[in-house]
Amino acid sequence: MYLVAEVIPDFGLLPGVFHRYGLSSRITALETQILDNPSAGNLEELAELYFEQEKYKQARDMLDRAIARRSDSLHAFYLRARSALGMGDYAGAIPDLEYVVGKNPKFDHYRASGLLGDAYARTGDLEKAAIPFATAVQFSTTPETLYNYANYLKLTGKTEEAREWITKLAAKKRTLPRYMQRVERPWFRKAKVLQKELAG
Repeated sequence: MYLVAEVIPDFGLLPGVFHRYGLSSRITALETQILDNPSAGNLEELAELYFEQEKYKQARDMLDRAIARRSDSLHAFYLRARSALGMGDYAGAIPDLEYVVGKNPKFDHYRASGLLGDAYARTGDLEKAAIPFATAVQFSTTPETLYNYANYLKLTGKTEEAREWITKLAAKKRTLPRYMQRVERPWFRKAKVLQKELAG
């Protein structure tokens, strides 16, 4: 039972030699295929693979091309925004996130709304950030959203409220299965740093 509950779920989290080889092979095949058939679908799929490898600039470039060919895919705009965020380009992510949230505020289980709020906050537009965050924190309890909202509250000078949301994030960790705690570990680490800043 221990293996089923704790060890087996982690197999899916391990990059592994076979996964890396399969990913690289698929990327090579798509790069070749795109030379003859640069369809929006092929470009978007290649962008997803680049994104998975944290090659955010290459992913963004592919999505620019995909969107130029077909502009009706919210997923493409969203992935381009996330690629921009991966590069630290918060301002560059905002137009795509605004577009996605404008079309569907619930997109990716309200994660898009939370990311838009965070992008606004990190570019200094705290007033605008309040609107998408209000929706995101009402319906989403992901560690990412909880952390980003706590950080937003810190930026607005609402230190006590920020502490409350960090406490919620710590409580969230206790309710997650262990393998999910490992998946979300980066957000819990960031939360500890933020908690120390708020205590000071």
